[in-house]
Amino acid sequence: MNQRINFQEKGQKALKAMYALGGYLAKSQVEKRLLNLIYLRVSQINGCAFCIDMHSKDLRFEGETEQRLYLLNAWREAPFYSERERAALAYAEAVTSLQNREVTDEVFNAVDAAFSDEEIVDLTVAITTINSYNRFNIAFRTEAGSYEPGQFAVH
Repeated sequence: MNQRINFQEKGQKALKAMYALGGYLAKSQVEKRLLNLIYLRVSQINGCAFCIDMHSKDLRFEGETEQRLYLLNAWREAPFYSERERAALAYAEAVTSLQNREVTDEVFNAVDAAFSDEEIVDLTVAITTINSYNRFNIAFRTEAGSYEPGQFAVH
């Protein structure tokens, strides 16, 4: 599969706006590692190989365990995730898939119990941002495998 457009090169003006969201999220009260778990899980759902590669490498670089990385797509059945992480992962999945065009009260109530209102807004920004990056990378067939941790200043 050949890359269609190198959007990191050709889309600098558009990416500048998206990078601003990354800069905002870098200052968020939500932990960086949790944001990267969300980015990885959403990328798994969307099948974005470039982002799966990127965020798994970033998480390893930050000290995440292999066990938690390997079991992320089965986080409900694995005992290695905190209640806060579980609430955020369920919310990320719900916002990404919007089954029946909604986030259920059960999912929202769980995230509401684990996060402040501002943090929920930040989680929603993070989820919608990674969904956008996934769509760019999938549409333009960005090749996976070459990313090095820290390659992009903010994301």
